[in-house]
Amino acid sequence: MANPERRRGRAVAAASLIALAAAGGLSYLAAREAADFIETRSAADVAQAMAGGGFDWARVSTDGLIVRLTGTAPDEVQRFRAKSRAEAVVQPGRVVDDIEVAARAALEPPDFGIELLRNDDGVSVLGLLPRAQDRAALVAGLRRATGGKPVSDLVETADYPVPPGWDDALAFGLRATQLAPRAKVSVAPGRVVVRAVTDSAGARADLEAALNRARPQGVALDLDVTAPRPVIAPFTLRFVKDMAGARFDACAADSETARDAILTAGTRAGIAGTPRCTLGLGAPSPDWAQAAVAGIQAVDALGAGAVTLSDADVALFAPASVPAAEFDRAAGRLQAALPEGFALTAEHEKAALPQGPAEFLATVNAGTVSLRGRVADARMREAVESLARARFGDVDSALRLDDDLPEGWTLRAIAALEAMGGLDRGRATVSPDLIRITGVAGSQTASDNAAARLAERLGAGARYELAIRYDRRLDPVLGLPSGVECVDGLNAAMRESEIGFEPSRSVIAGDPSPTLDRIAAIMADCAEYRIELGGHTDAQGSEELNAELSRARAQAVFEAMRAHGVDVSNMTVRGYGESRPVADNDTEAGREANRRIEFTLLADEPVVREPPAPARTVAGVTDAPEVVRARAEQAALAAATGALAPALRPDPAPALPPAIAAASEPALAAVQGAISLQVIDALTVPAIEAAFPDNGEAHGEGAAE
Repeated sequence: MANPERRRGRAVAAASLIALAAAGGLSYLAAREAADFIETRSAADVAQAMAGGGFDWARVSTDGLIVRLTGTAPDEVQRFRAKSRAEAVVQPGRVVDDIEVAARAALEPPDFGIELLRNDDGVSVLGLLPRAQDRAALVAGLRRATGGKPVSDLVETADYPVPPGWDDALAFGLRATQLAPRAKVSVAPGRVVVRAVTDSAGARADLEAALNRARPQGVALDLDVTAPRPVIAPFTLRFVKDMAGARFDACAADSETARDAILTAGTRAGIAGTPRCTLGLGAPSPDWAQAAVAGIQAVDALGAGAVTLSDADVALFAPASVPAAEFDRAAGRLQAALPEGFALTAEHEKAALPQGPAEFLATVNAGTVSLRGRVADARMREAVESLARARFGDVDSALRLDDDLPEGWTLRAIAALEAMGGLDRGRATVSPDLIRITGVAGSQTASDNAAARLAERLGAGARYELAIRYDRRLDPVLGLPSGVECVDGLNAAMRESEIGFEPSRSVIAGDPSPTLDRIAAIMADCAEYRIELGGHTDAQGSEELNAELSRARAQAVFEAMRAHGVDVSNMTVRGYGESRPVADNDTEAGREANRRIEFTLLADEPVVREPPAPARTVAGVTDAPEVVRARAEQAALAAATGALAPALRPDPAPALPPAIAAASEPALAAVQGAISLQVIDALTVPAIEAAFPDNGEAHGEGAAE
């Protein structure tokens, strides 16, 4: 039988073991529940913190007490801020950072661009260039292009590829800097902006044309060239409204705003099309536009008239057709509307009563005839105007009707117009007792022809006075060239047989004699015209050097012409350098075409070295038409015989033996006599027909008989 004490001890031990096991199990369960609670609570708290901080990209997971952060942060800063936010919720040691950072995008290349600032002191360059750009070559090229002037290099570089369109834009920007002495040139890939100032409007036009020619394909040009406004003295505006319509005879404005206001007022007053108004300096008052608009409105209210503003003086004119009451009202309103400092003079034309003898005036100049004076009725006016239009072309007629005119008045006016047919320019004045014609003609017999014409129309007994001057340059027989024809001939001679030069020098290469011979032959009839001899080069080298070289070459040709005996007393020399190309300088053929000598006409009229002889006044009374015709035939025969003398003069020949000469003299005389009669008849008949075109059939019938 076992010991009771031992059994009791074993029972106690078993109970203790059971109690310990139960306590351990309970502790495990309690610990597990506690861990689950802490894990769940930590995950919820950290997730709430991430959402509240704007870290939506963060993901939270827990493993016991460990809190793991995952996800992709936009950058390192966001990753650090998310981790710090989680560590503020739980102990820092419990947070495991498994956050990734998004890869950074490749850096964008910078905006390359430079600005070139040029003035009289030199060039400054600033901006950003690709590192591959030859910076030293850029500075050296600018220095050469500007004639060695200093270049301030303020350029930075960046190691990125050269962007598309950069090279062409940069080359064009350098060219623009060379062409514009005072400019700001901004260069960007595919785009060049030029802001320049020139000395005159002509220089502005030349620079704009040169830049547009030099612009390469694919490069946009933003161009703004300004020139100082001209000084206008006196500062003038004249607005006219008459039967021909409304117009500006002169218009000046001191600002764009003033110009727009003036042009708007003119358009409202009836000007058709697009009127123009010159911007300039010298306005007498800042209120110039206000005064001009008031004057235009006054003329518009009158319906006809004119207003002239000359500095601060305002003149209002109204024709007699405007009623006096309307004129007074318009003048008063204009006086009240004029700004302070402007003075008004108002003139109302009074209807003039016919006084003095009747008169008809015709003035011919440059293919236009102006008709003034009186005619009997509308039918006669139409007849006179039609004849004038047929004879001279354009007609400016202001003929007035007057039914109280002498008998035969229209016939006298028509006779005067026909007598002026051979004049280049002139004036006819017809009165009841005299027809007076003055002018210039290219025929030495113009006075005789005019008198013959008057006799043909008026018969015997009509008094006339003629003062027609002969101008050899208008004579079709001599066939002297005009100024334009002279210059065209000189340039053609230079193109067909060009005078060359040694490279980069002004020394003539080769023998220029054949070309100079042609030039001398042309200048024999052209020395009286003012002509410019201009030298031109290509675009290689600086602008200043090219200008000097072109002038030196033009001077060399000028001296060669003078040495060759050419009259160059009215010729001037000028060097244009590269400023006026006729071809593209990018090709050899274009550069060769641009290297040239060119002649330019400076004035259409020749230089008068000696005052022309005054016209000889011929006064008389017309004879009967048959007497005048016979006199003209005799004059034509004499002129033809005189013209034959040089043609029939025998060439010098060795003297014949006396016996042979005596035997041959009668035969030679007979042959020469027959030839003379044939040639005289050939010259005389056309001369008479030219003098009397209306009598061609009668003359032909007489000849046939």
